[in-house]
Amino acid sequence: MTAAGDANPLSRYLRARRALVQPDEARDQGNRRVPGLRREEVAFLAGISSDYYNRLEQGRDRNPSEQVLRSIARALRLDEEATTYLLEIATRKSPRRKRPRRPEQVGDGLRTLIDSWPLTPAYIHGTYMDVLAANSLAIALSPFNAPGRNGILAAFLEPEMRELHQDWEDMTARVVPYLRSVAGADIDDPRLVEIVGELSLRSERFRTLWARQDVKHKTTGTSLLGHPEAGPLELHYEKLLVPGNGGQTLVTYHAQPGSASEERLRLLAGMHAPDHVGGTRPAGDQTVTPGHAMP
Repeated sequence: MTAAGDANPLSRYLRARRALVQPDEARDQGNRRVPGLRREEVAFLAGISSDYYNRLEQGRDRNPSEQVLRSIARALRLDEEATTYLLEIATRKSPRRKRPRRPEQVGDGLRTLIDSWPLTPAYIHGTYMDVLAANSLAIALSPFNAPGRNGILAAFLEPEMRELHQDWEDMTARVVPYLRSVAGADIDDPRLVEIVGELSLRSERFRTLWARQDVKHKTTGTSLLGHPEAGPLELHYEKLLVPGNGGQTLVTYHAQPGSASEERLRLLAGMHAPDHVGGTRPAGDQTVTPGHAMP
């Protein structure tokens, strides 16, 4: 099984995206038995033959030109990120036998940096959202930010996450397109297959969102939390790619200066302050070896 659940990710992607397009530009607005556009309508809007588009969607033609792909992207109303993803999976070579991925590690400099931020929850996750390092305030904000956890597994499978995130529906709708964006065309990576497989078996909401094939690398926004100790928090997050470390990402949270959320965050930091800044490493800090299930 691949993470996409299909030996031909291009055909699966085309089918999924076609079903999401409202047929207001279709030539025939009569009785419609399928959601979204019909195949022949996509072909018409893309300026290609219906037979050729059928072959693409059925996986019988796997070598479309970039011009054809961009025409199809316009017909399916894909944005820039989704179009890039379409081009990636269409030109993806047959998967090779993969070597085991090396354990992901965070340098001491980055650990010291995030530990020195007493009022800024911060953690670092790997390519597929395995948490690699975190400061004490990030763990105080949520125990699922601790090293050894996996962000997307926790989001869908831990009941406490639904209670913590007052915007749980929006949060989960953001994290799935984010995962697909960082995975790109590398859908056979063992860690990705493991994560998608477990979530597909255990979460109906994940299955629904993954099947949409949305791609969105959203790196900034707002989280609404109901913290059991600090109370309601409105925090702004930023996701910054760590240069030279594959897909490692630094995630930070901050409150609006002078806001009630900033005061509550300050109180939370006081309750969970380490013995001295940068002098302790959160319990459970560890190297994550991809392919091993998180607790």
